[in-house]
Amino acid sequence: MEQLRIPTRAEIRKATQEGEEAVIVLFDQMSQTIMLLAARIQELEDQLAKNSANSSKPPSSDGFNKPAPKSLRKRHGKKSGGQPGHTGNTLKMVEHPDRVKKHTLRYCSHCQKTLEEVEVKRIEKRQVFDLPKVQVEVTEHQAEIKSCPHCGKEARAEFPKGINQPVQYGPEVKAVAVYLNQYQMIPLERVSETFADLFGQPLAAGTILEACQEVAEKVKLMTEAVKIHLTEQEALVHCDETGMNIHGKLNWLHTVSTSNLTSYAVHAKRGKVAMDEIGILPGLRGIAVHDGWFSYFGYENIDHALCNAHHLRELEFLKERYPQEWEPKMVDLLLEIKAAVEKAKSYEQTNLKVEHIAGFESRYDTLIAEGIKINAPPPFCQDQPKKRGRVKQSKPLNLLVRLRDHKRAVLAFMYDFRVPFDNNQAERDIRMMKVKQKISGCFRSHRGAEVFCSIRGYISTARKNKQSVLEVLQLALAGKPYFPSFIVLPA
Repeated sequence: MEQLRIPTRAEIRKATQEGEEAVIVLFDQMSQTIMLLAARIQELEDQLAKNSANSSKPPSSDGFNKPAPKSLRKRHGKKSGGQPGHTGNTLKMVEHPDRVKKHTLRYCSHCQKTLEEVEVKRIEKRQVFDLPKVQVEVTEHQAEIKSCPHCGKEARAEFPKGINQPVQYGPEVKAVAVYLNQYQMIPLERVSETFADLFGQPLAAGTILEACQEVAEKVKLMTEAVKIHLTEQEALVHCDETGMNIHGKLNWLHTVSTSNLTSYAVHAKRGKVAMDEIGILPGLRGIAVHDGWFSYFGYENIDHALCNAHHLRELEFLKERYPQEWEPKMVDLLLEIKAAVEKAKSYEQTNLKVEHIAGFESRYDTLIAEGIKINAPPPFCQDQPKKRGRVKQSKPLNLLVRLRDHKRAVLAFMYDFRVPFDNNQAERDIRMMKVKQKISGCFRSHRGAEVFCSIRGYISTARKNKQSVLEVLQLALAGKPYFPSFIVLPA
């Protein structure tokens, strides 16, 4: 931080005695100090002005001073609730109930005369959907032991596969424990309480952890197959990363995903070192959609697409803190291109007309040039002392340079209809990981974080392919983990 220099009264008096030139030098020094203070105040005010509506900060960081709702989406004009064509989940009567209870009518509710010999005119039905009481079922396996009269040795019958201990929990109990802890993210102690309340059988924390580790081990083949498929087969993937606290130290959770697949990995680093070791991006053959973190651009072998939701939030911040004419125009232009693409898709078109693309590009370039002209840094003065490092740019200029240098990635959704306008897929995939951290605070070990990532990736992939979470956990514990039909098993 540069040291601020405030002249003393003695220095001011001395300058006035030395003449006009000395006063000008002193005034220049004070002007520089004022400019430095103004820049610091601006930076601090910018930090205070950032919230979840105008930056990438999460809503949880807003605290009690939450900004007024200001969605970037346009009103659709539809009424709230289910829209026409929505199937809904209304409770309906079933044709064959599990149990039927008949309620006979013996007396007339009006005159109290007996009706036992009167024929039934019709039946009114009402069905109650409820849960039966569930208790843990104990199955005892008895293996016969016999002495062979031929060889004289003792022979034993074999127990079924997987039954290795005198007393142990079965796969159904383990699957529910993993479901509650890893999917519903209920802490270990409360999972034990849940089992005691629902099934009359509390579980030890060690039992739950062992079940989670067993699932993570048995889905390894599937998670590796997903990584290979994302790397070699997918035309477009979504990437994101977020901080993860492990044993009090900052680590990073990385995700690469599509609408059908999810891969998670945890690493001590955020940048290219981590991405190289995770192993998807170095060999990726498709387009990578991301938020513009500079490490992604280290992969020159792939095409890049940037999240425009991030750009809209940054532009919203600039409109609030650095209002300039080009900013709202850029917002309108990006949304106009988005609407044009969506309209073309609704007509089953695969691309915009060449003249439309050229028109949008021309307007985009004009706005960038206009903004850079407004925010051009002042000419360098030879008398000004040189500073080490890169010259600091204003926030509007930072965004303008990024929009200019990565124009192809910003407008990728316009050139290729496979590319979405934003990176919401990756943000949705990473959201539950943040919820986990809000519940638990942190992971106690790196191994615990890896187990969680492995199981959550398996569960997320299964859910995207319309599978029951509990059923796929049962399959994993049975040694037959779920694989999407389009995934090729690694050799």
